[in-house]
Amino acid sequence: MTPERFRQITEAYGAAPERWPEGERAAALALVQAGDADALSALADARALDGLLDAHAVKAPSPALARRIVESAPARPARAFWRRPRIWFSGAGFIGAGAAGVAAGALLVSLLAPAPAPGENPHAGWSEQSYSGTAFGGALSDWSDQ
Repeated sequence: MTPERFRQITEAYGAAPERWPEGERAAALALVQAGDADALSALADARALDGLLDAHAVKAPSPALARRIVESAPARPARAFWRRPRIWFSGAGFIGAGAAGVAAGALLVSLLAPAPAPGENPHAGWSEQSYSGTAFGGALSDWSDQ
């Protein structure tokens, strides 16, 4: 550790060894214990500056100053109605998107559904659903006579 490097450390971190870089702390303390005049001078300067900084206290601002600062802040301009954030506006967007999706789905189904053959009843068979493959269809064999 050179006296120049020790001065850099004390100018940057102060006189307290616990604030010095850990990797250079032992060498810096050894330089001080060896009694190097430049190191002791740098340490004395750092202690004097630390004392001045520790003695400095900032006074709390007066209530009048705080009020003047708040009053001097610019007021926010009123925003136009259509630029004001509204919770209902975002909900209306979701409703509109849902309605557009339903309309698009209905149009797609009507375009892709096969057309009935000429002369056929297009509604035949819709009311004659078979539930035999489900739990509501009943048994496969007729047990009513027993």
